[in-house]
Amino acid sequence: MSVGEGERAGRTPRDGIAPSCCVPTRRISEESSGRLHKGVRTGKASLEGMIALPGGRFLMGTDDGQGFQQDGEGPVRKITLAPFYISAYATTNAEFWTFVNETGYETEAEKFGWSFVFYMFLSPKAKKKVRGVVESAPWWRAVRGASWRRPEGPGSAIKTRMKHPVVHVSYNDALAFCDWAGKRLPTEAEWEYAARGGFEQKRYPWGDTLTPNQEHRCNIWQGEFPTRNTVNDGYAGTAPVDSFPPNGFGLYNVSGNVWEWCLDWFSATFHVGGPRENPTGPPAGNSRVIRGGSYLCHKSYCNRYRVAARSSNTPDSSTGNSGFRCAADT
Repeated sequence: MSVGEGERAGRTPRDGIAPSCCVPTRRISEESSGRLHKGVRTGKASLEGMIALPGGRFLMGTDDGQGFQQDGEGPVRKITLAPFYISAYATTNAEFWTFVNETGYETEAEKFGWSFVFYMFLSPKAKKKVRGVVESAPWWRAVRGASWRRPEGPGSAIKTRMKHPVVHVSYNDALAFCDWAGKRLPTEAEWEYAARGGFEQKRYPWGDTLTPNQEHRCNIWQGEFPTRNTVNDGYAGTAPVDSFPPNGFGLYNVSGNVWEWCLDWFSATFHVGGPRENPTGPPAGNSRVIRGGSYLCHKSYCNRYRVAARSSNTPDSSTGNSGFRCAADT
């Protein structure tokens, strides 16, 4: 059985569909309405752990040769943003646990009964629950019982990972959490502005060198993908959300660790002639923007942990390397 066929890194995207290099796609199902589920209530936003950013003008995108033209990383354009708040950290398992306990919310992975797990993380018990393999990215397994509570499928747990980012959450799940918290997802432009940390046109949140003075600044793959990970940065899977130094604005792990959902529909071309003031992406599409890369990104295959890099996934898809952080209006 194959799952999410056609998702291949570097392929030329159809309108609205980005190359799904490090995240496999769950085909959109009638079971996924894209609406908030029952039991979710709007809360009053707490600004604890959030950073106030002044907005203003910045240069978005890149014309760097390391970029992926087919992803729509360029051209570089001047974007103006209003002030906003953004979380210093990706949403944690502990925070999502509180949300679920208060609302009874059930994620889409739990409703579907399965989610995507990286093959190296599967226990013998979980291997028996594999329901499919992504043909174009065979390191991904669709595992019955995998969810935010059991990131590697049956037999796994998050008890010792409460400060790690919650994973196996879809875009729709992220919206539900944000609604409950009285917040929202960041727009793609807000995400990139925040991730740059005040630098202009640098590849990473800290500059142009991936490991300055041989120091690891993010959680990505080292070694040979997907067969050997030397784990030189200290983490094979997710890292605690406060790992590694923050960027110039105080945000942690905007490169690597987990992909982060943004508010916008994805298009590889809309932004070329789109709005330059507080852009929110195209009015419709098939997939939503994800940013930042993950612990599975490697220069030989993904290289999408650069701040201008972008990809996408369908709103009901969930994987072991996708999470989110919240934003809020001032």
